Amino acid sequence: MTLEGGQPRCLGCADLGHLVFLARGDTALTRRAREESALSAVVVRFHRRRGRYERQGVLVEESALARAEARCLADAEARARRRVRDAARRAAQDEVFVAEFAARIRRLFPGCPEARAAAIAGHAGARGSGRVGRSAAGRALSEGAVTAAVRAAVRHVDTPYDRFLMEGVPRREARARVAEAVAAVLDEWQGPAPTPSATATTLITPTASDALH
Repeated sequence: MTLEGGQPRCLGCADLGHLVFLARGDTALTRRAREESALSAVVVRFHRRRGRYERQGVLVEESALARAEARCLADAEARARRRVRDAARRAAQDEVFVAEFAARIRRLFPGCPEARAAAIAGHAGARGSGRVGRSAAGRALSEGAVTAAVRAAVRHVDTPYDRFLMEGVPRREARARVAEAVAAVLDEWQGPAPTPSATATTLITPTASDALH
């Protein structure tokens, strides 16, 4: 249904009943279908848990959709090659970003093991994850965002936080229970990087029997 003047109307009553639904997912097809269609409408659905409307697709004229599909088929090979190039470019950009994020972690937390810093950066900076590393502050490598990523990693890996959640402990209470342990790890990592221990030298005193030989 759609709303007119705050009142619900079915598609037929709103003069949209002759349109066909095109689900989201193919950006090129959606764009071309809307270009070809004299009349179109965006379809949304309210997501209760997230508390917002989310796009589901569009309504377009059936003939317009057929023309758009024909246009997409005509250049499908070229678009496939472009997608491969774009994917490779994004992968290279992500690799550089994760390396910079890990280096920033090591500067803020010199005591954090190098492998651990790389793991935290890879997790926080995953494209499309919505995690702090992909936020504007995270991409800018701000101290607050990087520290938040490290704190979250420590909470999940180095404390029983996840077990508390599985046992039904409210998230805020679970965080309070592990706050001291998280702070202890962060304090340790903010210290100087550990140096390799000096190789111990063992002095062997020859025995009397050895001296005879």
